[in-house]
Amino acid sequence: MVESTRDPLALMGLMQLVSPALPIGAFAWSQGLESAIELGWVSDEQSLREWLAGVLQDGLTVCELPVLARLQQAWANEDREALQHWNDWLQANRETAELADEDLRLGQALARLLGDLKVLPASGWLPPRPAYVTLFAWMAHRRGVVVGDAQLGFAWAWLENQLAAACKTLPLGQTAAQRLIERLRPELATAVSAANVLTDAELGPVLPGLALASALHETQYSRLFRS
Repeated sequence: MVESTRDPLALMGLMQLVSPALPIGAFAWSQGLESAIELGWVSDEQSLREWLAGVLQDGLTVCELPVLARLQQAWANEDREALQHWNDWLQANRETAELADEDLRLGQALARLLGDLKVLPASGWLPPRPAYVTLFAWMAHRRGVVVGDAQLGFAWAWLENQLAAACKTLPLGQTAAQRLIERLRPELATAVSAANVLTDAELGPVLPGLALASALHETQYSRLFRS
């Protein structure tokens, strides 16, 4: 019998962090997807796959995933300056009020939860307005999750949340969602590998369509998700 070399407590810590049951309200946001569906940009399984692949390649790969690695390293090094820098960088790269609000509210919700669990960083270590990714990186560090696993977990949680949003707004069944997971799983791994060879100067999302959809979502007549 071959035993895993991963720390089982670290693995369970990651599973807890990416679970849809984590009470931080991530289910309330669609990240522009609801508006893209309303506009007809996403209308079926294939167009949803293309949308998600595009956001993964031009968004997470050059933004959240590499910055998550930098933040986790900053927590490990107790580098307060780097923590503040990358937290500010994330917030500066939220192109709409909706995206910025989501990041901060999820960060606040996760901070409250971690406070209740008594696993927050020591006083004075959190940036004044901590982003969700900053706190995700803290918990990955505290639980002993290796960086690559933390990045895969973050990407997996994003994909599951997007598919859950799509299933609520499109005539898309659970089997179709599972087909999309099968098609996109390899791309998550590719995204993590690509993210980890980028220099600081190469970072930054290029998602004009998502930004436009997110901005238009604020005035969409009928909405299931927050804006």
